[in-house]
Amino acid sequence: MGMRKVLYILGHLNDEDVEWMARAGRRVAASGHELIRENEPSDDLYFVLEGEVMVSVGGLGEVARLGPGEVVGEMELVDSAPPSATVVGGPGCLVLALDRESLELRLRREPGFAGRFYKALAIFLADRLRATADRRSGRARPEIIAEDELDDAILDQVSVAGARFAHIMKQLSRGAR
Repeated sequence: MGMRKVLYILGHLNDEDVEWMARAGRRVAASGHELIRENEPSDDLYFVLEGEVMVSVGGLGEVARLGPGEVVGEMELVDSAPPSATVVGGPGCLVLALDRESLELRLRREPGFAGRFYKALAIFLADRLRATADRRSGRARPEIIAEDELDDAILDQVSVAGARFAHIMKQLSRGAR
């Protein structure tokens, strides 16, 4: 799914929301680090900035590798169940970590942010569910969508989201928090 996930989130947030995320987030060199442990509560929501994270499930082993733009740890924001997988940073992995307590506090205090954030989460969780169903049924999903398949409003939103992701990356590369 690649950058699509982060674009879902950033495309639905406003500039103030994105600025807050860039300020509140921590840049973490995650190579070899266990970010999320199966069945144990996680303290952070992670956006993969560079490299990959490996996702594994007990009894199954590695089930996915997720690259830049992917989001992990979001399910705990939706329900209270502990994580169903372990996530480890691969070589050269860099993530933006958002403290779950800070995020939950902002979600409670800022209803507009909460509405935008949860809508984005719902959209990409639905996309993940469809992708899983397609894989299980053997249907291939095109990773690249032709420009003429998208309406102008969606293209504008993706463009804005891409610019926001680039802004976060630029701030983080300067050492901004």
